[in-house]
Amino acid sequence: MQTYDEVTQWLFSQTPVFQNQGAAAYKPGLAKMEAFVAYLNHPEKELPTVHVAGTNGKGSTSHIIAAVLQEMGYKVGLYTSPHLLDFSERIRVNGQVISQEFVIDFVQQHKTYFLAKQLSFFEITVGMAFAYFAHQEVDYAVIEVGLGGRLDATNVIQPLLSVITNIGFDHTEFLGTSLAQIAYEKAGIIKTDIPVVIGETIAETLPVFKAQAKEMNAPIHFAEETLVPKILLDLLGSYQKKNKRTAYKALKVLLEVDQLPKNALDGFAKVTKNTGLRGRWEIIDQQPEIVADVSHNAEGFRTVVHQLKKKKLDSELHFVLGFVKGKQLDTIFSMLPINAQYYFCAPSIERALAVSEVIEVAEKYKLNTRIFTTPEQALQAAKRSATSMDLIYVGGSTFVVAEILS
Repeated sequence: MQTYDEVTQWLFSQTPVFQNQGAAAYKPGLAKMEAFVAYLNHPEKELPTVHVAGTNGKGSTSHIIAAVLQEMGYKVGLYTSPHLLDFSERIRVNGQVISQEFVIDFVQQHKTYFLAKQLSFFEITVGMAFAYFAHQEVDYAVIEVGLGGRLDATNVIQPLLSVITNIGFDHTEFLGTSLAQIAYEKAGIIKTDIPVVIGETIAETLPVFKAQAKEMNAPIHFAEETLVPKILLDLLGSYQKKNKRTAYKALKVLLEVDQLPKNALDGFAKVTKNTGLRGRWEIIDQQPEIVADVSHNAEGFRTVVHQLKKKKLDSELHFVLGFVKGKQLDTIFSMLPINAQYYFCAPSIERALAVSEVIEVAEKYKLNTRIFTTPEQALQAAKRSATSMDLIYVGGSTFVVAEILS
């Protein structure tokens, strides 16, 4: 393995990758990760970190926090997952992706350890991120949880601040089937004496967060109680209003200020510029308008449908959708407009849900459906059917969006 492509292909093929395989690649527990960071001489202890969990919005919130800190003049590491187009997107410093040379050297140097300890793809990439951020001597590292929180590989850090955006039904096979159970897993990132910001609460989750914060003696802050000034955010989805509020509160707590300075407020309008974030209500074409959006669960679609209805379109809506296994399709399809056109496909990964299974659910809700092999074929069909005044929404899975953007 001498080239970047060879190294990344080896990572994808030799180690379990949840992005592709799902449950077979999910290895909960921190023992291996704790041993791995010890083997790496604890680079995570050199990092002032912000740890971000949540069902929806944790990626956007992480990017907003990183963009604002960067605009304030700090050197900021950002670790997120999954990637859309290239592995390197997971690990950035001031918006620049990790160098290919570092990836090659890291894998070559530690490959024997990866195999001997049977590390997962995610554990390797988390360790790589910590090592890279320490090597880059960042001022802050914003670390997005992969799945859950309590047993997630990122949960070996002792952050300056923990953030939990919200709780909804996703990955229930791993995190529990009630909102209280899922909240408990997310609340596992709350650390002793470390402040935590909660983005949204509901009756089922509020007691869980309060109890965990009390047990850990962690000051708890609720973003819902925060008045956000009128500041421009360059992320277009209506759901980003909640993420803006959560990020705003998190930054105030992190920086220990009553009001954010002007250069911080300016950073909210430069999220995509500063961090390279893509796939969040991203308008990729006009006439017809085509929106690519990585919303992929019931809570996400509830907000998407609300935003589409607010547009009061006189023309048709076209949905290009594909899903991975484990999504609550009945809940999602029950809220989709019946007078739209649907183009179902499957992303080209092992976790993809077969289109035949998607159609079986869609037919119960009398949706007007067509079937395609790939997201690209589905999008081209939608473009042929749509008028210049229509809107085409591409989503259902991060991986459908990734294929379209590529």
